Amino acid sequence: MMNMETVLFYLFAAIAVLSALLVVANPFSRNPVTSAMFLVLTMASLAGLFVLLHAFFLAAAQILVYAGAVMVLFLFVIMLLDLKAEERRRIHFTGVAAGIVSVGTILAIFLTRLGASSVSGPKDPVLEGQTRDLGRLLFEGYLLPLEIVGVLLLVAMVGVVLLSKKELK
Repeated sequence: MMNMETVLFYLFAAIAVLSALLVVANPFSRNPVTSAMFLVLTMASLAGLFVLLHAFFLAAAQILVYAGAVMVLFLFVIMLLDLKAEERRRIHFTGVAAGIVSVGTILAIFLTRLGASSVSGPKDPVLEGQTRDLGRLLFEGYLLPLEIVGVLLLVAMVGVVLLSKKELK
């Protein structure tokens, strides 16, 4: 008999995988806003997985930062682009073939590395829910990549705004 935590894990994992697939290949709608909403569902189910791991701060950050702020930015950019319906409906078979080859290669690398790795649990369990150690790790070890990603998102948003203008003055 499975306990409630196991059932919730499988439920959140299934929702995350299914909605992630619907972000990329949605048979119901080719609208990018629909894909963005499935991405929000994916992020919410990932937050549920974080809660099951007792990482409450990461779950809250997942909802507030990614499902909230980043998705508003994505939707803003999607609405600014105003893609034409006929361009959305065209399927480029070279892109599909390149995507299948890329995903197959990444999957093969992942499976080979997974088979070669040895699984070992933590030797000394630490207290769960400590945000001080997480913050220190993020801002001391990953400050430069965090700033680079922030600047990259800003440049992409400014580029979309400039490209979406009808005529430059």
